[in-house]
Amino acid sequence: MKEIHPDWTHWCMVPKLCRDKMWNIFASRFEFIGDSPQDFKKTFFEACATAMCDYKFETRNGPLPDYTVRPVEYKDIEEDIKVLQLDSSEDAVEVSVGDGKAEEVGNHDKMDEDAKSIAAEPKATVEVPEDNENDAHNKKRHLNVVFIGHVDAGKSTTGGQILFLSGQVDDRTIQKYEKEAKDKSRESWYMAYIMDTNEEERAKGKTVEVGRAHFETETSRFTILDAPGHKSYVPNMISGASQADIGVLVISARKGEFETGYERGGQTREHVQLAKTLGVSKLLVVVNKMDDPTVNWERERYDEIHSKMLPFLKSSGYNVKKDVQFLPISGLVGTNIKTRLDKNICSWWDGPCLFEALDAIEAPPRDPDGPLRIPIIDRFKDMGTVVMGKVESGSIHEGANLLVMPNKAHVKVLAIFCDEDKVRLAGPGENLRVRLSGVEEEDILSGFVLCSATKPIHAVFEFDAQLQILELLDNAIFTAGYKAVLHVHAVVEECEIIELKQQIDLKTKKPMKKKPLFVKNGAFVVCRIQVSNLICIEEFSQFPQLGRFTLRTEGKTVAIGKVTSLA
Repeated sequence: MKEIHPDWTHWCMVPKLCRDKMWNIFASRFEFIGDSPQDFKKTFFEACATAMCDYKFETRNGPLPDYTVRPVEYKDIEEDIKVLQLDSSEDAVEVSVGDGKAEEVGNHDKMDEDAKSIAAEPKATVEVPEDNENDAHNKKRHLNVVFIGHVDAGKSTTGGQILFLSGQVDDRTIQKYEKEAKDKSRESWYMAYIMDTNEEERAKGKTVEVGRAHFETETSRFTILDAPGHKSYVPNMISGASQADIGVLVISARKGEFETGYERGGQTREHVQLAKTLGVSKLLVVVNKMDDPTVNWERERYDEIHSKMLPFLKSSGYNVKKDVQFLPISGLVGTNIKTRLDKNICSWWDGPCLFEALDAIEAPPRDPDGPLRIPIIDRFKDMGTVVMGKVESGSIHEGANLLVMPNKAHVKVLAIFCDEDKVRLAGPGENLRVRLSGVEEEDILSGFVLCSATKPIHAVFEFDAQLQILELLDNAIFTAGYKAVLHVHAVVEECEIIELKQQIDLKTKKPMKKKPLFVKNGAFVVCRIQVSNLICIEEFSQFPQLGRFTLRTEGKTVAIGKVTSLA
């Protein structure tokens, strides 16, 4: 009788290459029926616990004997760990046997990675070269990609297809989602289930929260931010776009669907304007559903959408020659996503596939040496207070003494997690989870900022801004006393216009001499804005990502602006 230990939490104490060695031993003794070994390896920790329940195995010499699954005591694996740690020295983690701490931090499935690795009694010092795999991972650039567009354009389906084609989701999971979608009579939704994880989203077929997932190409690491397309969830879309470096505007080529999204009141227009306002300077416009029977990869339909979108994108502030690229795809089937279009399917397209287009986009300028700024998008408890956010400026390292603003809480960085990796240092552009001491979870809100203690972010009640009025509600007047909801990075706060200072002449681009009492749609105005609670912002000229904002009222975006000075 052979025993398999299901209590895989103990494996978190084992350095990465030790686990790899264990995996190699494990994989060499079994043949896999169903999933491939690589798919299985992605969930190796869980598999150690449930292998005999979830997979059917055969030995190379015939059926397996009976197996028993039982809980494991640490003492049962202690000696194995010691031996493997010493044996792994030939393969590569920087291990100091004297103190038993791994210098290289590997992949973990939970936030309990702080458990110390176990070392053997030292008979000699073992020097090991660095882990080249992790080095390569760290050298890849990282970009946040937000998927935007009208409801039902295919954003979640395209995102799910990307994850499947990049090896983040296995065939078995896809089969499970296909069955689930079929049971709900929604056969075409199964790829969207990869991104839409909660039951409300799957039942309605609509994304509600911003979905988040990761994938890699040969040159880059990407985080997908799947924004909701329904107008009721625009605030969630703003949250996703505020973290993005690149925008992927998904447009449905199906007859009638493009027109619905593009016409007045459709979310295609509002999403484009919001993305540009929130700093998404590079845009890929993917014309989806080109395989639909109403389109059938017709060039005329693609050209029609291209010709209608181009003037609008230009009017929204995009440089359509440098910063915008169009390409046709099928998100459901996966055509022109990872590999280029087959000429037998579409003879007229000679451009890149989606992966190639993403890889070709230049990363935005970033300052790793600037003052640290991490707008907090969420927080939770896990062996301390953990905050989530994107590094907009500067760098963060373990042990750093920082400040949470605007409540001026002095904190210390206990651990940093990037995707599923524990790291010691992270720079601008990275999405992080940071474990802190010195502050409680309930004392932090979304929109607070983790920042340098010596160069903290500004916290204000009032600021001056330059606004562009987009479209006011019927019979509304934009004047002193106008109230709206302010969205700036992760901040959502009620605000009031307390003074109109200047109106900008649209022809001369200079301030008018007469101070305005009110302004109309399309006007540019300099005004003073007041909020009821302290907010963390910066002047646009100093920190663009922390100085851009939108004003919304009654579910509609009425103005976009930038902070010009702080009161």
